[in-house]
Formats: sequence, C-alpha cells, structure tokens
Amino acid sequence: MIPTPDYASNQPERAAIDALAGPTLLEFGADWCGHCQAAQQPLAEALAGALTIRHLKIEDGPGRPLGRSFRVKLWPTLIFLQDGREIARLVRPTAAPEIAEALAKLASQAGG
Repeated sequence: MIPTPDYASNQPERAAIDALAGPTLLEFGADWCGHCQAAQQPLAEALAGALTIRHLKIEDGPGRPLGRSFRVKLWPTLIFLQDGREIARLVRPTAAPEIAEALAKLASQAGG
C-alpha cells in the first residue's frame, strides 16, 4: 500500500471514524511538519507489505476537533483502529519496524 501524499484538510466526524469497519490507520499531522515528512519513508516501507488497510491522513492543528477527540498532541500521531476501536498508537515514529509492529498488532485483532 502506498500512503496518500497529502494530509486532508476536510475531516470526518468522530462518529464516522468510530463506525468504520475493518482496519484503519489514522495519521494526524501537517504537510509542512518536518517530523511528518521524516516519517513518510518509514511509513511507506512498513505499509508496503501490509494487510489491506484504510489509511486516512488528516491535517491537524488548533480548532481541529477530530485530533482533539483522539488526544493528539504531537505530529505525526498514528492511530491504528480495528472496527473503530484503538488497537495501537505511535507518536513521531522514526523507523519502519516500530510501525510494522503496530500493524502486526492490528492484523492480530482482525476478525476477532
């Protein structure tokens, strides 16, 4: 899977996220954020052989209710969800193995 290139400025409602079926990766950040830019290569590496996963890149910042509802404080924050339930979270990941570990935890929750 190839990550989407830009963070979406339009945000789904929290209820819509909670209702998503299957595995989902929420990535909160901003296009101009250096930490977010640095995380893109390790994220792409980890997602390359990953299970089919919905990947939502969501622009975060002041006045953004979705990020606040997930208590996001630093970027990027990756939240791994299964059927709308948080399974794992990474804040400012720097290496593909740590992302792959969270993906494996997510995969182990699929269907169960």
